[in-house]
Order: sequence, then C-alpha cells, then structure tokens
Amino acid sequence: MELDVVGLSRLQFAMTALYHFLFVPLTLGLSILLAIMETVYVMTGRPIWKQMTQFWGVLFGINFALGVSTGLVMEFQFGMNWSYYSHYVGDIFGAPLAIEGLMAFFLEATFVGLFFFGWERLSRRAHCIVTWLTALGTNFSALWILIANGWMQNPVGARLNPQTMRMEVSDFAEVLFNPVAQAKFVHTVSAGYVVAALFVLGVSAWYLLKGRHLELAKRSMTVAASFGLASSLSVVVLGDESGYLSSEHQKMKLAAIEAMWHTEPAPAPFTAFGLPDQDARETHYAIQIPWVMGLIGTRSLTGQIPGILDLVQLAERRIREGQAAYDTLQQIRALPPGSAVPAALSQAFDRQSPSLGYALLLKRYVDDPRQATDEQVKKAAWDTVPQVAPLYWSFRVMVGLGLFFIVLTATFFVLSARRRLDAHPWLLKVAVGSIPLPWIAAECGWIVAELGRQPWAVEGVLPTAVAVSHLGIETVLFTLLGFVAIYTVLIVVEMKLMLAAIRKGPRELPAPTPAHDVPLVGKVRAV
Repeated sequence: MELDVVGLSRLQFAMTALYHFLFVPLTLGLSILLAIMETVYVMTGRPIWKQMTQFWGVLFGINFALGVSTGLVMEFQFGMNWSYYSHYVGDIFGAPLAIEGLMAFFLEATFVGLFFFGWERLSRRAHCIVTWLTALGTNFSALWILIANGWMQNPVGARLNPQTMRMEVSDFAEVLFNPVAQAKFVHTVSAGYVVAALFVLGVSAWYLLKGRHLELAKRSMTVAASFGLASSLSVVVLGDESGYLSSEHQKMKLAAIEAMWHTEPAPAPFTAFGLPDQDARETHYAIQIPWVMGLIGTRSLTGQIPGILDLVQLAERRIREGQAAYDTLQQIRALPPGSAVPAALSQAFDRQSPSLGYALLLKRYVDDPRQATDEQVKKAAWDTVPQVAPLYWSFRVMVGLGLFFIVLTATFFVLSARRRLDAHPWLLKVAVGSIPLPWIAAECGWIVAELGRQPWAVEGVLPTAVAVSHLGIETVLFTLLGFVAIYTVLIVVEMKLMLAAIRKGPRELPAPTPAHDVPLVGKVRAV
C-alpha cells in the first residue's frame, strides 16, 4: 500500500473498522446468550439464571457502549475521507445506513436501557421480552450495515445516471435481497455468536479453575458450549456459501485467496500450504489437495475457477470496453443542459456502462482514460489483483481457527452432557487461553472480505483511488494517528472494566429465609 492520500485513507478506514469489530461480535453473541439465559429463568423461576443474566449483562453493557462510540466515527469517514464515494453511490449506500439508524439503532438503544433499569419495574415475562428485543435490535443493526457492505461487493439494483454522475436505485428489493449481502449477514452474525460463546466459555472456565461461582460457571459453560458448537458449525456451512458466491461475483478475490495464478483443470485443487510470490507470479512449495477447491467454488466436478493471469487478461478487455463507455459518457455530458439524450447515444451507454468502472481504473495514470497508452492499460489491468499473500494467509488462519472452535466446543458439549466440566483442568486452561482466538479469526475474515475487494470501493463500478476525498497527506496522517491513539485508549479502558467486572464476579444471591422466620401465610403457601 502506497502512503499517499489513497493509501492513508484506506489505512485509516481499515484501522477504525478493525478496532470497531473488536466490540461488534461480542455484542451480537452476548445479546442472544442473555436472551437464552433469561428465558430459562422465566421458565424455571430459579434465581441462579437471573444472576447469570445480570452478570453477563454487565459485560454486554460495557462492550455495547464502546462499540457504539467507535462505530459512529466510521460513518463520519464517508464524508471526511471518501467524499466522491458518498457522491457517486450515496443514493444506494445511504439508504440501508439510514434505516439502520432510524430502526435498529433506536430499537437497540431503547431496549438496552430497559434491560438494565427494568429488573424491578417489569414483570419477568416483560423483561424477558425486552431482552429478546435488545438482541433483535442488535442483530438488525448488523443486517442493514451488511446489506450496505454486500452491495459494495456485488452492486445490484442500481444504475448510473450519466447526467448527474450518481448511481441511482433501480430496484431496492434487489439491493435488499442481494445474495452476497444475505450470505455475509448470516456468516458474520454466526461468527459473532462464536466469539461470545468462547468468551463465556473461557471466563467460566477461569472461575472453575479458581473454585469461584461454580454453579454460575457450570451452567454458563453448558449454554456456551451448546450455542458455540451450533454457531461454529453454521460458520463453516455459511462460509462455504460465501465462497460459492465469490466464484460467481468476485472471481479475482477467490483466485487471490487460493494464490491460483493459472486456471486449473476442473475440479481445481485446494492449496493447503504454499508461499505466494506476487512478483514471480507463482506459489512456491505448494501442497495441494485434489478437487477440494473446485467442489467448494463451483459445487461441481466440471466448473472451472479462472486463475489470476486469465482474470488480468479479462480485466484488460473490460478496460478497453470501458474506454468506449467513457467516450459515450462524455458525449452525453457535453449535451446542452436540459436537452434530451438521443436514443442511439442512450442505448450505446446502456450497453457499454457495465465496463465503465474499469475505465476509471486508468484515472490513476491519466486524467482522460481515452488517452491512456497500451502500457497504462496493462498496468491498470494488473491493479485488479489484490495483495495475494495477506489474503492467502488470513483465509487459512480463519479456517484453521474455525475448525479448532468446532473441536473445542464439541469437547465441552460432551463434558457438559456427562456433568464432568471440571474433570480436566488442562482443558479448562485451554478454554481460558482460547478467549482471544475468535477475535483473531473474525479480523482475518474482514481482511479477506475487504482486502480481497481491492482495487474497488464498489466492485467493478468505482475504484478506490477515485472514491477518495481531495485532502492533504498531513491531514489524513494526523487523523489516522489520532484515531489509533483514541481507540487504543478505549480498548485499554474496556479491558480494565471487563477484567474488573470478571474479578468482582456476579452479585451474590440472597440467602434463603430460614423456615422458622417464614410468616404463617408463607408457610401455608409453601405447603
């Protein structure tokens, strides 16, 4: 990544997004776990389940507050650092964000307050409904954000207005039910559930090792192991769906993840290990498993997955087609204001416009893409190849950790069924040590999703280099360092608050009233 305005703006958004996503998955998962625990409390009336809900609710509240504060800054960056992006696609991208703010955020924020302050003011059932609505609001918030992000990965239901130079919604239902967005939502939410499950599992294991709050810890581990196993398995299934959709909509991303330089005969092998060399355009010491990538990417024995070199040639053809589209666009924009666009010109633009974004890749080298040389066209075609090594290793770290989570949660699920959760202290230590691993897997997932989309801000429509604001390098660098410093302080604050709450433990249950102190009416009712 070059340290120019584009590179620094990318780095700033990446840093704020990665910091923000340290808080989001735990919020998503804990909200559901709280709802499950309180439901058990309402059904059984046992105070231990209320104690569990309140204790994990404190940790949820700390995390929720810091997640909101870090997320707001990201939305401001669209206007600060990505002003042309906001102008070009704001009509589509802004709609899900507005709905998220008006519906999910207010729903979530309102019921979070009722969750914390309504314990003594609401009935058991009413408070349980509040907890479920809090969880629903939290997950709805993620839904609308990921619809917006999914559109960036697979821009559907929109077309460019050549006179205003803005993308406009042509079919909002297509934007809403974008298959990439739906797959991304369920995959991301499931990953958040895994984060929360292993967090609860690890903290509870620590209590067992310390011999503290044993009843709460064992019940929490049982819930977390069951919930975590189901979530870990769903992440694998939904990740497979995301890979399949990438083979349809983001072929270059899939080829880069696999460091697949040449198109392999179908079904393509999966490279379990290798050292990608982007300069040499090959992968050294590759260890391949036959057929696996073809089956994952195409779900067939005959479908081919194109390699990077073939996709670069395709990009070069699209760039040349885009130059014709850019020429037609300039003819339309040269018409007198208010005049009708000739039918022939409009039809030509409709036919050529799918490749217009590829012509904009040339803006990095020349002001007018029509004046680009063959050498500049070839360079722009190679710009469509993302950084292969980070994608390759991030994907494998994510997958490896995902398989480990399945084994870990399945082990504790079996132990909980046999009521032997504290039988193996070394396993409890493994659970404690595994607490940070789901966050690493989640961050790797976002690296794969976002780095794999480069050089596009919107896949095939708007290059990142064109979407950036015209700011000075010093301005972007100053704000980047400021955000990193502030977010680092926030993370330190959260960790201190979380650790203090964990060390303190849950509020002790009230001691049962001795039988001789129970009033006569109470004795009659007890009988």
